[in-house]
Amino acid sequence: MTRVKRGKLHTKKRKKLLKQVKGFKWGRKKLLKLAKEALLHKFRHQYVGRKLKKREKRRLWQVKINAAVRQEGLSYSEFIRLLKKKQIELDRKILAYFAEHQQEIFKKIVEEVKS
Repeated sequence: MTRVKRGKLHTKKRKKLLKQVKGFKWGRKKLLKLAKEALLHKFRHQYVGRKLKKREKRRLWQVKINAAVRQEGLSYSEFIRLLKKKQIELDRKILAYFAEHQQEIFKKIVEEVKS
């Protein structure tokens, strides 16, 4: 059987993998087996991190809306219930933006909900 030299493809694949683990500590930045395992962990943490980011953003929006609504004499849960009852379909991201940056518009929304 003839000898197969894994030239270009193997080198290319290895370089790509090692480029992704650049900056890792100890052997995980230069040893192929350890680098592969470290990458698997990295990808898992990235996936979880993306989900946590969404959760934290929503929580922040709720805090901002709650702070603004309390100044108008409502609680957050009442405000959301009244929004649904009036069929005003604004998401929390937009409501939080109005509460923080454009208070006049937010006050008009609250008054519309109260009436």
